Amino acid sequence: MAENSAKIAVSTGVDGTKMYGIGAYRPERVVDNEEICQYIDSSDEWIQERSGIKTRRFASREESVVFMGTEAAQKALDNSGVDPELVDAIIFCTSTYETIIPHGAPIIANNIGRNGIAAFDLTAGCAGFGYGLAVATNVIRGGAARYVLVIGAERLSEAINPEDRGTAFIFGDGAGAVVVGPSEENELGPVVWGSDGEKGQAIRQTKNWYQVMDEAVSPEPAEHPWLVMEGSKVFRWAAFTVAKVAQQTLEAAKVGPEDIQAFIPHQANGRINDALAKHLGLPETVSVANDIEATGNTSAASIPLAMETMLREGEAKEGDTALLIGFGAGLSYAGQVVKLPKAPQS
Repeated sequence: MAENSAKIAVSTGVDGTKMYGIGAYRPERVVDNEEICQYIDSSDEWIQERSGIKTRRFASREESVVFMGTEAAQKALDNSGVDPELVDAIIFCTSTYETIIPHGAPIIANNIGRNGIAAFDLTAGCAGFGYGLAVATNVIRGGAARYVLVIGAERLSEAINPEDRGTAFIFGDGAGAVVVGPSEENELGPVVWGSDGEKGQAIRQTKNWYQVMDEAVSPEPAEHPWLVMEGSKVFRWAAFTVAKVAQQTLEAAKVGPEDIQAFIPHQANGRINDALAKHLGLPETVSVANDIEATGNTSAASIPLAMETMLREGEAKEGDTALLIGFGAGLSYAGQVVKLPKAPQS
């Protein structure tokens, strides 16, 4: 057999990447703790003390995950100043899109006038945005795309049992997006990511989709596949693992706590976030995201929503060095040091 001497080309891109623009979509309906407490034995005071949450947003039937993701993506694109024709890929980070087939990203691509580009959904729970940002960065560095839209969008209000005291007050809905592209000076640090499948059942559905389908043809009434969480187990895991990952993220980016100007952790619990900032030894001048107070836990949408809030309200500004860390279902995590994009348009 003749020797095959053909050489396969390697695609190459750029070394530096950055976020050019950010956009957010928050559902119209605001749900306060008093409304939540109509269904669970709790109080506004207890919820705020345990989680830091005062309100959250619940989406209407018209505000689907794709609708919210499209709105956030369009705002990010408008804010970025990037020609839409240069966007070659969309990464749609979500755990609550209503179908497996078709997936949501191609629909969003069509909605924003970019039908035909690479578009895929990514599911990594509350670490989803960090995973998506890491993939986008390396896709651009590898030469597979010029600009990438990374969207985190969730509609968790319909996944939680309103009578479950462990989850009913925690979760909300919304979407956030960023445009990632090439930069002469790198503004997106290396990702530190991983998972702990051994503890993966700590956040789970009460039943899988095969069980749901079996119940659909059963004469017995079917029960909703609710999201449940072993809160104490997740809290202990986060307290031990996430602090270590945050430190590793700083080391990977070759920066110290004194270099950080904004800390934007996943908005899971205000107490966890305060403890993380203290453990890392971040200076008191560092702005710490507290979007959980008004938005609750929005899983993959959490970090871009919190980032958008900080920029819009002047708690952080374009070019600030920020530490991002997402963690949750999986149990998965992802940390990055980044430079913040321009503030969103009013």
